Amino acid sequence: MSVRPAVLRLIVVVAAASACLVLAAPASGAPGRPVLPVTYDFFAGARDALARPGASAPGTNDFSCRPTAAHPNPVVLVHGTGGNRQTNWATLGPVLHNAGYCVFALTYGTLPGTPYPINALGGLTSMIPSAKQLGAFVDWVRTATGAAKIDIVGHSEGTLMPEYYVRYLGGSRVVARYVSLAPYWKGQDSSGYLALERATRAIGLDPKRVLPCPECAEEQYGSPFMRAINAGGSPYDPAVTYTNIMTRNDGVVEPWTDGFVPGPRTTNIVVQDTCAADRSDHLSLVSSPRTAAFVRTALDPAHPVRVPCVPVAPGIPG
Repeated sequence: MSVRPAVLRLIVVVAAASACLVLAAPASGAPGRPVLPVTYDFFAGARDALARPGASAPGTNDFSCRPTAAHPNPVVLVHGTGGNRQTNWATLGPVLHNAGYCVFALTYGTLPGTPYPINALGGLTSMIPSAKQLGAFVDWVRTATGAAKIDIVGHSEGTLMPEYYVRYLGGSRVVARYVSLAPYWKGQDSSGYLALERATRAIGLDPKRVLPCPECAEEQYGSPFMRAINAGGSPYDPAVTYTNIMTRNDGVVEPWTDGFVPGPRTTNIVVQDTCAADRSDHLSLVSSPRTAAFVRTALDPAHPVRVPCVPVAPGIPG
C-alpha cells in the first residue's frame, strides 16, 4: 500500500473550501433549546473552520449546558487525522444538540511550531499524548457539567486513540458508550509511511520533525501501540458499551473490515446492510443522515431512532 491515507485526509480537509453543495435539513429540537440547522455535507465543517478559525462546530462546546435526566451523559466528539473540533462535526454537532444532548468537541494532536493553517490541523502527533489531551478535556467537561460519565463519538483516528485513554489512562471509569465511525481496531498498513521514516533517517533527519504524521506509524499492524490497544486479545474494555459504524466503500480504512471486531457489549453496523443506496465513504459517513440516526440510537438504545434508507453519495468522487 502507498503512504497511509492520512495524507489524503489532510488534502481533502485543506481543500474543502472548494466544495459548494450544502443540504439543509429540518431538525427536531428538545424543549427549551434553540433548533439549529443541520447540513449533510462533510466539507461544511472545513469551510466553517476556514471562515472562523479556532471556533467550535455549531451545537458544541457550550460549557453552560447541563445534562438532562433523559440524556445525562455529555457527548465528546473526537475528530480524525488532519481534522479539528470544527471540521468533522457540522452534522453531528447540531443533530445531537437538537436531540437534547450537551455536546463537546476538542482539537488534539496539533504539530507545535507550525504556521497557520497547518497548526489548526489535529490528530498528527503520537496518539499517546493525544490520549492524555483527551483525558484532560473529558475532566474539564465533567467538571463543568457535573456529569459522572461521558459518551464518546469518534471518527477515524478518533475511534482508535480514545481507546488508549479508556484502557490505560482511567477512561474506563468515566466512558459509558463509545461510538466509532469508520474504525480500524486491527490497525492499518502503514508500510509506505514507515519507508518514508527510514529514508528520512538515512539522510540524517528526524522524521518526527519533518514528516507531518507521527501517529501514522503507530497505526501499523502489530506496532507497539496496536499491541497495547489489543492487549488480551480484544480492543474492548468490559466496562464500556461499543458501537462500530462502518461502510464497505470506506476508501481510507482498507480493508474496511479492520474495524469489524466482535465483542461483548459491542454492536457492529455496516451501513449497506440495511440500505444499498448508501454509498458513504470515509468522509461522507460522518455527515450522513443515516449515520446520524445510528449514532442517536447507539447513545440512547432505549429510544431507537428510525434510520431512513436514502441515497448517500461518497465524499470523494471516485
